[in-house]
Order: sequence, then C-alpha cells, then structure tokens
Amino acid sequence: MKSHNPLFSLLALLTPPLLFLSLLLLLHPIPTVGSSKPTATNTTDFIRTSCTATLYPDLCYNSLSGYANAVQADPARLARVAIAVSLSKTRYTARYLTNVTRRADYGADPRAASALHDCLSVFGDAIDQMRGSLKQMRQLGSGGESLLFQMSNVQTWMSAALTNEETCTDGFEDVANGDVKTDVTARVVKVKEVTSNALALVNSYASKVTAP
Repeated sequence: MKSHNPLFSLLALLTPPLLFLSLLLLLHPIPTVGSSKPTATNTTDFIRTSCTATLYPDLCYNSLSGYANAVQADPARLARVAIAVSLSKTRYTARYLTNVTRRADYGADPRAASALHDCLSVFGDAIDQMRGSLKQMRQLGSGGESLLFQMSNVQTWMSAALTNEETCTDGFEDVANGDVKTDVTARVVKVKEVTSNALALVNSYASKVTAP
C-alpha cells in the first residue's frame, strides 16, 4: 500500500465516521447466507459468541452488536462490519491527530512534535490498508482470484494496519509525560483494541473458509 503525505492526503480521506459506516453498509451489501433470515436475538448471540475469539470480547460485542441487522449471523458480514468499524474509528482518530498537530504547544520537547507527525503518517497507511481490506472483502469469490489468496490479502493488510497503530504509541515512549502524550496514547490504544478485534474476526473467518 502506498503511503500519502499525512498533512494533505488524510484530509481527503477523513469523512464523518458514522456517515461513512452507514453508507458502506447500505451501498455494499453482502449476499445473505442461507434461506431464512436470523432473528435479532440469534444474531446478537452469534456476535457475542464470535467475539470470544478476540482479545477484547466485551468491546467487540459492544461495538458490533448495533449492526446485528447488517451481520445476519454471517461470519463474512461480521468480519466486514468489524473492519468498517475499525476504519471509521481510525479515520476519526486521524482527524483528531491532525487537529492536535495544528494547535499543540510542544514546549521544550521537540520529540512530541516528531511523534505526532509519525502518528499521522502511520495512520494514513493504516487507513489505506483497511480500505484495501474492505475492497477485498467485497470481492470475495470474484475476479478470478482464489478465496485463499483474497483472505490472505485481508489478513496481511489488517495486521499491517494494527502494526502501524502500534508504531504510533511506540513513538511516544521517549516523549516526556504531558497532556498531549496522555491524550494521544489513550485514544490510539482504544483504536488498536478495535483493530485487534477486527483482525481476530477476519482470522476466524479465514480459518473456516480456507480449511482443507
């Protein structure tokens, strides 16, 4: 995935997160699996059970249960919705980072400015990687590529996105404690947890569909 200049290309990528997620789910539906539509209770139970495969199951359930109608107890839909939620939160945090970079008073510690700049750069990469993951999920079973190859792409890109988010917080390790460091790292940690959950659900789905 090609990276972009964080101060310019990110602004074009950052749409309001709730609008983005709503449009994504409405405009790109996944064909329903099975002949009957699951009930809301069955779907939320499915989401809760699926979330046990993640590192943060409560966060997983709380962030995804509201999309039960879109998931319909389908693991492919669940993985895709999880990626979309992660992308939405990553976009929102990137917007926050852009604003902080513009207004922050770094004082005598230029390392904070450098760490913020690096965060913007790696978040731009993470956004690109999640976008690629969603595009690939919409193309599963088409384009002449094997499902194994397509899911491998999704896993690789989501893993890289999580690594980029971790790089952001790693960059603040040598920065003196202060409001900027505390606020940025706390927000990014929350994004990392959501992305970790999305990756876990992707891996869970991949293990089902690519098993010999």
